[in-house]
Amino acid sequence: MVEKTVANTRAGTVEACQRAFPTPSLGGQIARLEVREGQRVKKGDLLLGLWNKDLKAEVELARSEVEAAESRARASCLNAEVAEREAERTVTLQKRGVASEEQTDKAVTQSKASKAECAAARTNIEVSRSKLGVSEAKLGRTQLLAPFAGVVAEVNGELSQYVTPSPPGIATLPIVDLIGLDCFYVTAPIDEVDVPGIEAGMPARITLDAYGDRVFEGRVRRVAPYVLAMEKQARTVAIEVEFVREQDLQQLLAGYSADVEVIREVHENVLRIPTEALVEGKRVYVLDTAAGVLRERQAEAGLANWDYTEVMSGVEVGDLVVSSVDREGVEDGALARAESGAQ
Repeated sequence: MVEKTVANTRAGTVEACQRAFPTPSLGGQIARLEVREGQRVKKGDLLLGLWNKDLKAEVELARSEVEAAESRARASCLNAEVAEREAERTVTLQKRGVASEEQTDKAVTQSKASKAECAAARTNIEVSRSKLGVSEAKLGRTQLLAPFAGVVAEVNGELSQYVTPSPPGIATLPIVDLIGLDCFYVTAPIDEVDVPGIEAGMPARITLDAYGDRVFEGRVRRVAPYVLAMEKQARTVAIEVEFVREQDLQQLLAGYSADVEVIREVHENVLRIPTEALVEGKRVYVLDTAAGVLRERQAEAGLANWDYTEVMSGVEVGDLVVSSVDREGVEDGALARAESGAQ
């Protein structure tokens, strides 16, 4: 088997798919600090809370106003029902000639006014509920909740410390650094000349300095749509390679240095030779065991990588090929013999 692969030009980095730096949206004094560095949290857990007794009082006041509005609406609507019945009785009495037209008109008008008061009272309930919602939203802004499950990487705050949101355009230390643990990927730079042909979904191998020669199975998930030009460095394109095996995620830490090798093409069951045995990409030296000399042959190369090159013609199965072609005396017709252990 021969593979055509592409590797990163500089060390890549393990990144978490979810990482957040939540900060309160308003200034205040830290009254509750519920987490510490290294602690795991669930989505929605309280990270910290600001002093908010004044806002809690506003919420209670708004709730009381809602209750009062509901009571006023009930009273108004009951009065409207009474006025409506009274108007109906007056209209009936007028038809019998007992009530005057003036009395009837007054009763009907009073009924309509009471209905309007009932509708207005019900509208006031909605207004009061909206005010309550505003007060609860203000109160909610004093609580910092975990946007997803993860581990707290850093906490930059203490009890009673006053914190403020970052001013526009000015970066400040995040109060909390939260890292998700359910998904990791490697971002790595690839030389611009090697990027054509790399697509999302291609298999890849990932190695981490922290785990030595261990190889993690990966898959390309994204290729950046632009070239990054850095001063005094080759132009590169960033790619993202995700980890395929779920069990590998438990052993990863965001920030690990990593290398990736994207497998662009694979040829199975082919004849191959060490890449260093191919001279100028078209010649090989084969040992003629019967004559004890080297024979130069023209070879047609196929798929190749740093280790092996596929040979389409010029070499047959069982041939002994010289891999150390830079040794002195290696030429056509030179006397030679197979070294011990040669294959």
